[in-house]
Amino acid sequence: MNQENIYTSGAYFERNPSWHEEDSPWKARQISKILKRNDLRPTTVGEVGCGAGEILNCLAAEYGDRVSFSGYEVSPQAFALCSRKEKPHLRFFLKDLLQDPETHLDVLLAIDVFEHVEDYFGFLRQLKTRATHKIFHIPLDLSVQSVFRSHKLMDTRQRVGHIHYFTKDTAIATLKDTGYEIVDHFYTSTALDLPNQSWKSRLMKVPRSLLFSMNKDSAARLLGGFSLLVLAK
Repeated sequence: MNQENIYTSGAYFERNPSWHEEDSPWKARQISKILKRNDLRPTTVGEVGCGAGEILNCLAAEYGDRVSFSGYEVSPQAFALCSRKEKPHLRFFLKDLLQDPETHLDVLLAIDVFEHVEDYFGFLRQLKTRATHKIFHIPLDLSVQSVFRSHKLMDTRQRVGHIHYFTKDTAIATLKDTGYEIVDHFYTSTALDLPNQSWKSRLMKVPRSLLFSMNKDSAARLLGGFSLLVLAK
């Protein structure tokens, strides 16, 4: 099956019926953090590949009706989940944002998205024109541990559909190569903070926490389990 079709056919939904909704409150807090520390006060915020829509729902609860939120999703199954959460200042659309050239937002979110897209360079170049600021959350799947334990990368590919793998340096280089100006970035501790971790991840929490407290880059490169949140223009 074509990689893009697993989202529209329902194949991804079969493997991930919650569409990772349980991670959304934590992700929303990271987004709010980067907005506040850069003193951004958007009036329009959108999300491409919004999934179950819970990230936007959490942000809408925090910011209220002074911000208009819109989510775009191509999966009918995910749209069935997110569309139930609509309210006057939160709308969802079953369509590809890139096919809507009239849309321009203050802030556009792409949270764990472009690692799923076959032509991610083309996707990023088109996305750039859709908003003044963009916020990316990028899983850093490549680490010394993941290379030595190659089944980990293949599990990520089969289970959650990642077909491109990044380190902090290659993620930032990808955004720069596609025309973005990096405004701010920081690591997020996905393996330390997200709920429903496997027993192996729980076992690794202590060494990850210790190394991360001493050297963040080394922890991400050696042990993995981190993502990168990037604010870009």
